[in-house]
Amino acid sequence: MLNKTDKPLTYAQAGVDKEAGYEAVQRMKRHVARTMRPEVLTSLGGFGGGFSLPTGFKEPVLVSGTDGVGTKLKVAFAMDRHDTVGIDCVAMCVNDILCQGAEPLFFLDYIAVGKNDPKRIEAIVAGVAEGCVQSNAALIGGETAEMPGMYEEDEYDLAGFAVGVVEKEKMITGSKIAPGDRLIGLASSGLHSNGFSLFRKVMETAGISWDTEVAEGTASFGEVALTPTKIYVKPVLEVLKQIEIKGMSHITGGGLYENVPRVLPENCDAVIDFEAIPKQAIFTRIQELGGIETKEMLGTFNMGVGFVMIVAPENEAAALRILAQAGEEAFLLGEIIAGNQEVQL
Repeated sequence: MLNKTDKPLTYAQAGVDKEAGYEAVQRMKRHVARTMRPEVLTSLGGFGGGFSLPTGFKEPVLVSGTDGVGTKLKVAFAMDRHDTVGIDCVAMCVNDILCQGAEPLFFLDYIAVGKNDPKRIEAIVAGVAEGCVQSNAALIGGETAEMPGMYEEDEYDLAGFAVGVVEKEKMITGSKIAPGDRLIGLASSGLHSNGFSLFRKVMETAGISWDTEVAEGTASFGEVALTPTKIYVKPVLEVLKQIEIKGMSHITGGGLYENVPRVLPENCDAVIDFEAIPKQAIFTRIQELGGIETKEMLGTFNMGVGFVMIVAPENEAAALRILAQAGEEAFLLGEIIAGNQEVQL
């Protein structure tokens, strides 16, 4: 005979608080409202998000991307700060689809938690909404899953999904890139959302806490680490309105070594001037503390370059001017030569 519990079990006793879930949704609504676009057809809470295609396209192509924040979340847990990682989640997706010339349209998030803390969920979604505002994408839906036993009570995972649109004939593939073209770098806001497993290992091995200052009188390692990933959508779309961009790369995991070749034709190399990259103290400190070789650093972190665009030499000055007017720190990073789809430093 099967053993039975003395009293009927409830979902709450199993670790899932439905009332906290309802409260979290209510707290989200004012943040989601900031992201609305006229094409949104549904309200928060439905089974699916509806979105009509913008008008004015002859052959619209939808471009999608999905990503998460990775182990950067471990720093958010340690610092008990959760209002910036949502920006990272959006940035990792919209910067990717931007590389093909796509304007972001809408975004969905997925938050999996060990225990539903409505205030913490609100902070996370507030960051997601801020990222959507920065990229002009509507936050049209998502999912918050309470998963006791899968995650610790104070832990969560965060991922997202973005969809954008581009005119088919204007889709950027890198096929037009040729020797002589220029690489323009756009400065990162720091580590962005990659390399954190190595970064955390360095901190652990060196015995340094997250509240330690990177340098005397500066922000702490934790504060610098949680600086959100920069979203390049608006300045890059402004450049696209005025000149042709032949190729773009979002510098994420793998750094310049792995991400620039993804857009190069097979007969081209990219020669990058490492000295042209504005130096950021956080990368210098990580390298010093970990005794890491420069090649390993370049293959793991963005090293100060968050995004790269490739333009014809006659468009170099215009691109730099437009980016400067948009408030971006942009610089000539290198040039394209004949080669084998590799990066030379």
